[in-house]
Amino acid sequence: MHPHNHLALHHLRAAGLRAEADAHRLAASARRPRHLRTRLGWTLVEVGLRLATAPRTPAAVL
Repeated sequence: MHPHNHLALHHLRAAGLRAEADAHRLAASARRPRHLRTRLGWTLVEVGLRLATAPRTPAAVL
């Protein structure tokens, strides 16, 4: 593949990704903001799952 062709494809792909990111930002800004309680709840769920799946060391078992 010629280097100029590769560069042209790269520019096309980058432009597509930028357009997709812009669309995502627009959709995210149109969404209703999440409440603090909901965000805190999901954060606690994530922390709990991480603690539950943490590898156990011999010192932690005792």
